[in-house]
Amino acid sequence: MARVKMEDLTAVISRDFCVPQRVNLTVVRKLLAVTDCNFEVIDEDGNIMFKVKQKLFSLHDRRILLDAGGTPIATLRKKHLSARKRWQVFKGESSDSSQLLFTARKSSLVQLKTELDIFLSGNEDETSWDFKVVGGWLERSCIIYSKGWNHIAKMHKKHTLESVVLGKDMFSATVYPKVDIAFITALVVILYEINKDKDD
Repeated sequence: MARVKMEDLTAVISRDFCVPQRVNLTVVRKLLAVTDCNFEVIDEDGNIMFKVKQKLFSLHDRRILLDAGGTPIATLRKKHLSARKRWQVFKGESSDSSQLLFTARKSSLVQLKTELDIFLSGNEDETSWDFKVVGGWLERSCIIYSKGWNHIAKMHKKHTLESVVLGKDMFSATVYPKVDIAFITALVVILYEINKDKDD
């Protein structure tokens, strides 16, 4: 495997999830899940890379991002009474402000196209975004940008026989080299959660 320079990585959750090559993932949301894991992220070889567990009966809507071994690596928490549907992401299972990794929210109150602004924990005034998601939810197609409008990932919905028969939402995500795969997974889940009311 090629040596990766740390300064070249786009690591938000962990540099452990940055790899030198482009990675294609399938993100599966189980509509009829019988467990509390309602998302699975699978690589091209069929291996599970991440799971997302819904934290039931909590004060805030919370999702726990787990690695392949079941270790919690991030907590996704919806901030209630937020006009722009704000989500905060914390390290591990924490919800302490000192463990905040990033915040994601809609770019504006009224949107024809889906746009999310992502602010890293040190960007407290939120006058300019660190990452942005742009796309159309109806088309299920989005691009994720870093500052300077550089593409770091893209996603679109997959329509397959399996998704129809088994009651699943399936998304394809392509993560570009040296980009934090866990971070992109968290954004795909947040994007789904923010927009799911449009499907009801």
